[in-house]
Amino acid sequence: MTAKQNRKQDILAALAAMLETSPGQRITTARLAAEVGVSEAALYRHFASKAKMFEGLIDFTEDAILSRINQILENEKDTLARCEMMVRLVLTFVERNPGITRVITGDALLGEHERLRDRVAGIFDKLEANFKQVLRERRLREKVVAGLDEGMLANLLMAYTDGKIAQFVRSGFTHKPTTHFEQQWQTIAEQLLR
Repeated sequence: MTAKQNRKQDILAALAAMLETSPGQRITTARLAAEVGVSEAALYRHFASKAKMFEGLIDFTEDAILSRINQILENEKDTLARCEMMVRLVLTFVERNPGITRVITGDALLGEHERLRDRVAGIFDKLEANFKQVLRERRLREKVVAGLDEGMLANLLMAYTDGKIAQFVRSGFTHKPTTHFEQQWQTIAEQLLR
């Protein structure tokens, strides 16, 4: 990794840390530059705008989540295991990255460019599409017909996941999204996916 890439990573890490420790506060480039230990001009040598910095966090999130989901889909063929692993992946990711979680809930994007919110919505749309595809493949692979439409089940899994993420942010990161996951997942699997 080059020095320039390292500095970009340092800037993004500092931004994520500030988002975690300063909920409800707007992050200015002056504060971010001070946190990183560089001038504002140095920030702009690495990122054309603050929106580009947020995009960097969104890119990291999208890559981390979707690339791992692709691995799950490649390696695991059981529908319930796939769905469980996908939900757990997202909840674990947000738990380990609270600052970034404020970005993907839109909490940190208030007053920022609309395209950033669209990018975040796109991640959730792709995640829901993956759930829907997994559930549709179940019908073909396992010859199981769900009691509910696969699209509705996928949306329900997203609502659960999204709710746990929102609860985490609202609680100031004290209500961990993976708390009680095993028991809750068992209920979801028994009632909805069998």
